[in-house]
This record gives sequence, C-alpha cells and structure tokens, in this order.
Amino acid sequence: MSKIHPIDVILHKRDGQELSRDEIQSFITGVVDGSITDARIASWLMAIFQRGLSRRELADLTSAMRYSGETFDSAPLGKFTVDKHSTGGVGDKTSLLIAPIVAAAGLADPMISGRSLGHTGGTLDKMETIPGYNTQLSLEEFGRVLAACGASMIGQTENLVPADRILYALRDHTGTVESPNLICASIMSKKLASGLNGLVLDVKTGSGAFMRRDEDARHLAELMVATGEASGTKTVALLTRMNEPLGRFAGNWVEVWECVDILRDRSHPLSADLIDLSITLAGWMLFLGGKAESADEGKLRAAALLHDGSAYAKWIEMVRLHGGDVSVFKNPAAHHRPAAQRVLKAEHAGTLTGMDCTEVGWAVQRLGAGREVPGGPVAAHAGIEMHVKLGDRIEAGQPMITLFSEEGALLDTPERMLRETLRITHEPYERQPMVRAVIAAADL
Repeated sequence: MSKIHPIDVILHKRDGQELSRDEIQSFITGVVDGSITDARIASWLMAIFQRGLSRRELADLTSAMRYSGETFDSAPLGKFTVDKHSTGGVGDKTSLLIAPIVAAAGLADPMISGRSLGHTGGTLDKMETIPGYNTQLSLEEFGRVLAACGASMIGQTENLVPADRILYALRDHTGTVESPNLICASIMSKKLASGLNGLVLDVKTGSGAFMRRDEDARHLAELMVATGEASGTKTVALLTRMNEPLGRFAGNWVEVWECVDILRDRSHPLSADLIDLSITLAGWMLFLGGKAESADEGKLRAAALLHDGSAYAKWIEMVRLHGGDVSVFKNPAAHHRPAAQRVLKAEHAGTLTGMDCTEVGWAVQRLGAGREVPGGPVAAHAGIEMHVKLGDRIEAGQPMITLFSEEGALLDTPERMLRETLRITHEPYERQPMVRAVIAAADL
C-alpha cells in the first residue's frame, strides 16, 4: 500500500467523499504513533462532524480504533461472552446487578467500564467505594477472574484502544463530542476490544440523557447495532426512559448499597424500576447467549437468578477476586458515613409531574459525587436518596429527597438546584413505559 498523506484524508472527508478502508486505517495509525499533529486530527474530526460517515466508513473506523492497541481474547474462556453498555444516566447502576446475573446463568461478562462523565455517574467510581476493590487489572488478570467466576468489572487499560483516548480528548476541545458517528466509534471500539460475542445497548432518552430526543437516541442506537453486527457481534439496543433517577439512590457507595440489598432479595419499593430494567437487559443478554429461547424467557430466568441468591453468590466471588472486602455487604447502610445530610421537603401539596433529570445529576455531582477536574477524586458517600417518583401524590412537608455530602458547605447549592427543578402541580400525570423501543439487526 502506498503512503497515504493525512492531508488527503482530511480533504477527501471535508469535500464529502467516502474514505477508503486504507485511508481510515492509515489515519488512525498516525493518530496512535504520533505522526499526525493534533491540528490535523482536529480538522479531520470536524470534517466527520460536518459531513458524517457512511455505515461502511463507520464500521472501518470502529475496527481501526478497536485494533489500535491490545485486545482481550475471550476464546480461552470457552463461554459466550456478552456485555451491556449504557449511554449514561442518573442513578444508573444496572451493571452491578447484570454482571452477576449473567455469570450465574453460565455466560461470561467482561465488563470494561468508565468513570463519571458530565452529569452522569461512573461504574468504576462506584466499585472503588468497596474497600480493597481493584479496578485496574491487567488483561491477563482480567481473564483469570473471568475464568474463575464469569464476571469482572475493570477500567480501560493503558494500551486498550489508545486511539479512542486521543480522539476523545480532542473531541472535547473541538466541539465534536455530539457527533453520533464519533460517539458510536468510541463506544463500540472499546466494547468490541473486550472480545464480545454479544452486546446489549441501553440507549437513554429523556431529560437525564445525553440524547434527549427519541429520534436522536434511535439514530445512535441504529448506528451502534449496525456497527456491532458488521463486526460479527450479536447486537441489540433498547431505548429506555431517563426522566428521573433510576432506583432509590444516586451517588457512589449509596448505589452499591442499593444493589447489594437487591442482590440479597431485600429491595426497597423505590428500586422497582431499577430491578425491572436490569432483568430486562439481562434477559436480552441471556437470549443472545443461548440461555433462553426469547428475551421474555431470559427476563424470567434473570429474575429467578436475582431472587434465589445465585447472582449474589457471583457478586461476592467477583468482589473477592478483585481484592474487595465483602464484610461491608453484611450491613451496607452502616458503611454509609456522610459528614452532613439534609432533607428537602415539599413546600405544597400536589403531584410530582416533572424534573430536569440532568439538573438532578449535576446536583449529585456538586455534592461531591463527581469530579471538579479530570482525574480528581470523588466522594464515596456523597449522593441523594429519592423518596418519591414521578406521578406520586405529594403532601406539604413530605420528605422528597435526602442529600448526602462529605462537606456540609456543599449542601446549599445542590438543594437549591433540586428544589428549583422539581415540579409539583395539580396536573394529571401518565406514567411512561421504561422501554420505549427495541432495535435489532432485522430493524435496520
């Protein structure tokens, strides 16, 4: 193959031409080896943002990024490997329930997770509130944990999809973060690099989602399903509602606490939506992995594994193999030690008919659950407890949200943000289904 100059690749895309596989591969190679300048990478990203990519270009870009560094070989596990990815929400802790359910069903879930991003929480931040839990395993260690118990939750290794780290940092500085094609390539390259046979995507829509409009979420879901299928990975996407925090808690340790209670079959009524979504997603994973004849049957089996203690046994095994102290699960409420807390009460009676869930997420982050600067610390015990759900009847003076922080001075601004965004009216409220649509290869 003759040398392809990066300027030619930039100009071809700028002018609306379809890039060849060789052009895309050459450019990504140059991104990783440092031979292409940040200015040229930024220009190429903007050209993609403005001109878009064909399905074939997107598949080639995802593949080039996927193989830009080391990848995980799941074949030695001898099991169908399947994972779930969420586009991000508030109180979205389904991964903590799904991974042990899937492992208990006899599949393997190699879950490479992320940290908090914007107003949304991060799985790694939650897991690291478990004393001793190590999220930074090598791929060899990752494989050993998966072979032993069928589930492992780690962070991205230094050499896994290095192209994505470089491109993502520049997207953040060039106004190209919102590109559906670049979002898809970023998500799918990391997921596919973990050697998946199957992938279930939870694409959020609503006031707490990055893609607020259903049509935008559907477009992204279709791109990701097509890209996954083109790579040989069975892929399905669910469009799910994110107009209020999922479950009872939003934060870091409090979300672990909620999931441990569910795994021990002693869940709170306000966790019902979290449980239903988790077993729905797990049901699709069991179906893709051949452990159920349909997604509905998979959901029933997932529920049984959750309630009979099988998933909890896998959770304990996984945490131990990661070096975590499982004694904290005996009484997770006692391990919750915020320095300050405050209860937000309703000022008048009515029905809770709405909120800006993104604003709720930012309030959680400002309590200390998120990062002030990239790479900064997060507070393990910051967060909120929801006492009400959309559609609930509210009485004056009724507790609506409890705020937790490790610094008392951090309570005022989040309380104001929450009070301003909660809408208590006398209007009727119609509850919406959690799953708005299912998108599979046959639908494309």
